[in-house]
Amino acid sequence: MYDPSLTLNNSKILYSDYSDDEIIQMEELYGAHHYERLKIVVRQAKGCWITDIKGKKYLDCLAAYSAANPGHHHPAIVRALTKALHGNYASVISNVVYTDPLGLFLKKAANFAPQLGPRFGDNGNKVLPKNGGVESVETSIKMARYYGWKQKGIPDGKQEIIIFDKNFHGRMITIISFSSKLKYKQGFGPLTPGFVSVEFGNADAVEKAVNKNTCGILVEPMQGEGGMNIPVPGFLKKLREIADKHDLLLIFDEIQVGLGRTGKRFCFEHDNVVPDGLILGKALSGGLVPLSVFITNSKLMDLAFQKGSDGSTFGGYPLACVAGIAGLNVIEDDNLVESSAVQGQKLMKKIMDIAKHSPHVKEVRGRGLFIGIEVKNNNAMNFCRKLLELGVIVNDSHGHTIRISPPLNINDNEIDFLVQRLKSVLLV
Repeated sequence: MYDPSLTLNNSKILYSDYSDDEIIQMEELYGAHHYERLKIVVRQAKGCWITDIKGKKYLDCLAAYSAANPGHHHPAIVRALTKALHGNYASVISNVVYTDPLGLFLKKAANFAPQLGPRFGDNGNKVLPKNGGVESVETSIKMARYYGWKQKGIPDGKQEIIIFDKNFHGRMITIISFSSKLKYKQGFGPLTPGFVSVEFGNADAVEKAVNKNTCGILVEPMQGEGGMNIPVPGFLKKLREIADKHDLLLIFDEIQVGLGRTGKRFCFEHDNVVPDGLILGKALSGGLVPLSVFITNSKLMDLAFQKGSDGSTFGGYPLACVAGIAGLNVIEDDNLVESSAVQGQKLMKKIMDIAKHSPHVKEVRGRGLFIGIEVKNNNAMNFCRKLLELGVIVNDSHGHTIRISPPLNINDNEIDFLVQRLKSVLLV
């Protein structure tokens, strides 16, 4: 129902001119209620810290699900975007012409990953840019299905892709079709067919699921939303063997775990496995501009995507590409991969010490700065709310796990700030 008291006042030029209650009321009245939000209104964010409208600071240990890996408003990325805006790159030029930011970004992204799909030859990589991560997941599905039809002779419409329980790849209609969470898909049918779900970490189940119509395997090298789950040793290598044996495309979704998050440039490096296709997003632009990519062997990209077979108005638009180049440069220039490994090891040790004496902790698991604290009784959100009151922003994963994933440049003092507050809620 329209409420004239909430009409925007043009004289209020700063969002902070509105009270918390006014901002929350506007969202409740005019927005879809599809998120359960923590009850703070953020005004500013810089580095590892978020400031609410009242001026209270919070240590951000969520980092927008890895979108803010380099910290909020990283100065190098902000400078690049500001320069681009002043250079008239902000408009959508469309993909009917060439732009120098796109070419430079594609080159940077293609070379940022190792040679993908090495069994298809040392051809270099090619990149297809999109906006939100779910778009690049769908692009990877198109790739696998086309490969199955063109190269394996699977009848079009019969292609199948193996996926895993507790997966999270987004919430568009095709992606929710193979989600393990009923609330993501109930009532949104008819759902997209062509997916076979097996237990995460169970390579034998994957082998049994392969049939004449199987064209690919889509997996997160470490699950985030599913509970911060690390696969059993050897699982990804076994997937590589199965994919090679049956001529399947192995695709890794590293939107949340790539680009340094787990202490390696890519999470798959922990297992010394190289996929055929790679999905990246979130941290690509430092969280400032929506940007994602699907990267694969040049031979595969040229096979599946001819002129007119795919497109996106904003996919690869100049401003996003400028942010993407800057974001990838920051990962290298600021040694964020090394920082994640070193700081993650420090934080993990301190959390493990807490867990030994906590009546609430069931298990701690993680890699780099991607750490989950599984608590008893599926009440992780209760601890998240308590931490919020103490000035720390975290969220739950799968109901039972506190997700800790701060910016990769978190320093020692900030780690101590977090640890003291974890002690306050987990040792009582």
